[in-house]
Amino acid sequence: MRLRLPHLRRNVHDRGALEPVAASLRELASLERSCRRCPLYRHATQAVPGEGPRRSALMLVGEQPGNDEDLAGRPFVGPAGRVLDAALAEAGIERAKVFITNAVKHFKFVPRGKRRLHQRPNAEEIDACRVWYESERRLVRPRLIVALGGSAARAVFGKAMTIAQARGRIHDLPGGGHAAVTIHPSFLLRLRDPADKARQRRLFVGDLRRAGAFVAA
Repeated sequence: MRLRLPHLRRNVHDRGALEPVAASLRELASLERSCRRCPLYRHATQAVPGEGPRRSALMLVGEQPGNDEDLAGRPFVGPAGRVLDAALAEAGIERAKVFITNAVKHFKFVPRGKRRLHQRPNAEEIDACRVWYESERRLVRPRLIVALGGSAARAVFGKAMTIAQARGRIHDLPGGGHAAVTIHPSFLLRLRDPADKARQRRLFVGDLRRAGAFVAA
């Protein structure tokens, strides 16, 4: 029996690495689940592919799966996902119409007893996983990509960017398309001061509302 191998092409954004070319999001998700491009797969339960319609006008990119996402195999289903869902609803955006993914597809953590504590992915891990983000972008072809946090911004722009530096503007992307930057919803979970949390949440919803208005124009 002849085995069918995925097509590969040279990915100029990833230091000459071979980029898999998938014909559909389902095929791409299958390739992502077999990814061995960095060591994170060794301890994670599974890769977590992006999720949403093939032709979404809006694409949201987070940092990485958390504990709940690692177990469920779906992005943004844990506490940060609930914050995101509420903010999207307030901004007038239907989550079902948005393609949601992460810069890194495997959960990076340190064990603490029975708990698994989130660790931020480093630049090498983000860059190694960027091939999957690029493949998702190519298939979905969104009008606007919103990077949620600094790790996501590195994946989207291919370089380190601070949220304060990039927030509040629509950026042109090489090869077409546009991108914006805002906070990751988990940032709101870490805030303890109620007034500060309320202010930051208003800013976050405002960023999402502007993104929705941009793709609807």
